[in-house]
Amino acid sequence: MKSKAVFLDKDGTLIPDIPYNVNPELITLENNVVEGLKSLQEAGYKHIVVSNQSGVARGYFTEDRLLAVHEKMKALFVDNGLELYGFYYCPHHPEGITEGYDKDCSCRKPKPGMLLKAAKDLNIDLSQSWMVGDILNDVEAGNRAGCRSVLIDNGNETEWVQGAYRIPTLTCNSINEAARLMLNTNAHELAKL
Repeated sequence: MKSKAVFLDKDGTLIPDIPYNVNPELITLENNVVEGLKSLQEAGYKHIVVSNQSGVARGYFTEDRLLAVHEKMKALFVDNGLELYGFYYCPHHPEGITEGYDKDCSCRKPKPGMLLKAAKDLNIDLSQSWMVGDILNDVEAGNRAGCRSVLIDNGNETEWVQGAYRIPTLTCNSINEAARLMLNTNAHELAKL
């Protein structure tokens, strides 16, 4: 039997957005996320991080530095009674300067590659899952993968480029608020939003 998941953008959604940060000492959870994550976990959702990490392609840090970021994210989850089932990242960027990472790929959001890989690896039913992020590229990745989507409208989306896949199922101010709506809204009501 397949599981359901909440795919979570990292920077600006789960943790404060410090551009290109790979220093674990600077990684903390955002306010207003733990209660929501706990309620989603109790409802059977697996938490999976999906994050663009173009700092590798841009030459700001090497890919191996992301291991410490993953370990810190797992520790933050454990410290708050949560389980992190997966940590997927895209190190590519078409304008990158690091050989091998300087490419257009299928994993960089707004493309759905990370979600599709996680779904295959972890036996996830995408139609029963959600993508939660702070910009419309996150929303588009989730929608393209077949998930429902949540935009955390915290001021990080600045471009507001519209498109068929860029309309979130829900728009909220925090993960805590999103979780309440996700768990208290049935599919029939979602169709009206």
